[in-house]
Amino acid sequence: MKNFITVFLLAILLTFNVSADTDGENSLSKKDPGEVKDCFETVNRATFKFNQALDGVIFEPVAKAYRVLPSPVRTGTSNVLSNLSNLVTIPNNILQGDFKKAGENTGRFVVNSTLGILGIFDVAQAMGFKEYEKEDYGQTLGTMGVGEGCYLVLPILGPSTVRDTVGSVANLMGGDAWYNVTVKNDTQHFEERDYYISRAGSGVDFRAKNIDSFDNLEKNSMDFYASVRSLYLQDRQRKISNSKTVTDTQNDSDWEEIENQ
Repeated sequence: MKNFITVFLLAILLTFNVSADTDGENSLSKKDPGEVKDCFETVNRATFKFNQALDGVIFEPVAKAYRVLPSPVRTGTSNVLSNLSNLVTIPNNILQGDFKKAGENTGRFVVNSTLGILGIFDVAQAMGFKEYEKEDYGQTLGTMGVGEGCYLVLPILGPSTVRDTVGSVANLMGGDAWYNVTVKNDTQHFEERDYYISRAGSGVDFRAKNIDSFDNLEKNSMDFYASVRSLYLQDRQRKISNSKTVTDTQNDSDWEEIENQ
């Protein structure tokens, strides 16, 4: 835990440094996502094309096959993945000072993991728990005033920013309890493959929910790369500000499900 806190504090300092202009002003912390700089656009566009090719060969076909499964199976799978994401959301609720939500999400996790059979059934929702909203370390850095830094497109993982990439690294440094008990530590109850299966499942679930949206976006966009960049940045800003507005042309899911694979 001590190492995680140290890494998290260093990440804040690093992101401030990366996102500051030559005059020392952290202009990228402004609210307008259009002001986030695409410092590596040439490389980003090449990576974007690579991801598109990979998506067409692997991810989209798998996502379409997943959509053929009976609705109860897909709903149960999505519920299990959302329940696991509580293990990242709860510590971020605490870091953001939202102890009420931390308590609610802890209760939600306990109820769904037991009565809901590992989260297959969202019993907590039926019991009146408030709607679940995911939080992550990138969002927490944003609430602390850390600027986005440059926009990035990561191979396979997709859209990100310097801040969100640093936030994702925090998961591997002790910030994700699910990673800790499956990959980082040798436990008798879980295996390393359980973590990677769940992360891959999150990506497939997200892709399946957004097949039609992304197809329409690609057909109607003069610059698909720029459209995806804009949607991602809008979505991230919406989550940081806890806005209830749903990002246009996109299912109200979490882009970090892809980023954290």
